Amino acid sequence: MHGVEHGASLGADYTELRYVQTLMESYRIRNGDIIAAGSTESEGIGIRALVEGGIAFVSTSNLTKREIEKAVKTAVSLAKASRRRTPLVLSEEPVVQTRWSVPVKTSFTDIPSDTKLGRLLEVERELKGIFEPSALPIRSAQIVTEISTKFLVTSEGTRIESEYSLGRFTGMMTAKGARGTEQRYFSRGSTAGWEWFADQQFIETFIEEAKAVHRVAEQAKPVFFEKPIDVIIGPEVAGIIAHENCGHPSEADRIQGREGANAGESFWMDIEVGKTRVGSPAVTIIDDPTIPKSGGYYLYDDEGIKARPRHLIKEGIANEIFHDRLTAGRIGVQSNGSSRATSFDREPIPRMANTYFAAGDYSINELVEDIKYGVFIDNFTEWNIDDRRYQSKYTGSLARIIRNGEVTDEYVRRPVLELTSRGLFESVDACAKGFVADQAICGKSDPGQGIAVWTAGPEAVRMRKIRLGGVQS
Repeated sequence: MHGVEHGASLGADYTELRYVQTLMESYRIRNGDIIAAGSTESEGIGIRALVEGGIAFVSTSNLTKREIEKAVKTAVSLAKASRRRTPLVLSEEPVVQTRWSVPVKTSFTDIPSDTKLGRLLEVERELKGIFEPSALPIRSAQIVTEISTKFLVTSEGTRIESEYSLGRFTGMMTAKGARGTEQRYFSRGSTAGWEWFADQQFIETFIEEAKAVHRVAEQAKPVFFEKPIDVIIGPEVAGIIAHENCGHPSEADRIQGREGANAGESFWMDIEVGKTRVGSPAVTIIDDPTIPKSGGYYLYDDEGIKARPRHLIKEGIANEIFHDRLTAGRIGVQSNGSSRATSFDREPIPRMANTYFAAGDYSINELVEDIKYGVFIDNFTEWNIDDRRYQSKYTGSLARIIRNGEVTDEYVRRPVLELTSRGLFESVDACAKGFVADQAICGKSDPGQGIAVWTAGPEAVRMRKIRLGGVQS
């Protein structure tokens, strides 16, 4: 309270203080050896001030009254010095006073470190009973937990307290077989407490992934596709495409140019939101922070705006972009609750949460049955995309030939989807039912902000007449 009053006394038109206290724990093993086990704590306040159309952000970890006043004064001074010809304005938003929290049954802090490490070591013991060391020469597993408390106060009257808890499990392995080597990385996560780890079948998941990637290393053959073919992608591939080819280019700070020198711009700069077709009618991509227990869950963003689903692409039409109050104010609309920051010393900016292809009405069998010859790409091993999020490439890992309406056991070595974003979305003609999510850390900005998200999709997405690359020895 005192901080925002102090900002007003110094001439600020708007002052915002965001207190964040975070505890993160990380446990990791590699080939059965413990290589990381520990925790980090941070605590501080992020401060923004808007003065006569200029804005500034500062932070401090010194929480005495005097130091907070000094930080507010610095923010106001910097804001005054950054005034511009076209004044910055914040979008008009409701004042909110509330509290929200992630439902937690068992706090991570109630579980001994030995128990957390024990779950990882159990994975290693099971793998040794299945694989020879030469078949899976590199095996790594990690548990990361995060607990944070936030308190947002603004000069407009908004007061929001929140309690956040996130757990995630990641696995990485390299398999060696008759056809070469293949790598696999996967991640699962949820906003919950330790009960989520207790309920998850991590050992079974890791073993299933290891068996699959070893089959690829043993059996996958290079295939040359002379003509365009039909391709079905699994939810992991659909999720990364939704995130990279739709989510990032629909961030307003990219479109308006602010992120240009950091994370890149956007091909959405060249389209008209609400009118331009960027995909087939089968494509709807949604970002929804409000999904319970999701990896990108929140109910109010870091500017105090209530979260809601954002339909980025609706039946093939570019429909909505991610806004914070600054980007929304710039064009005279309201924020859609997309402003997030990773810690007290990072500025809130437009971010994704849980971005996914919306499900369709088909079963996987229905998508496959009319394909005479094609490829089913279950997951990927690598990807890259240009700064405008337009030219993209996704290399498959677990991929099999579809022949006469059936998915065979003929494994394809690293097939490559290399299309423009529009090319990808325009080729989609049907989506299966279901919803499958992967945990991810989305990077953006400078200084960097890696924030928790889900990438997701239905059980399968069908793409027609794709020129598939990837002949590899």
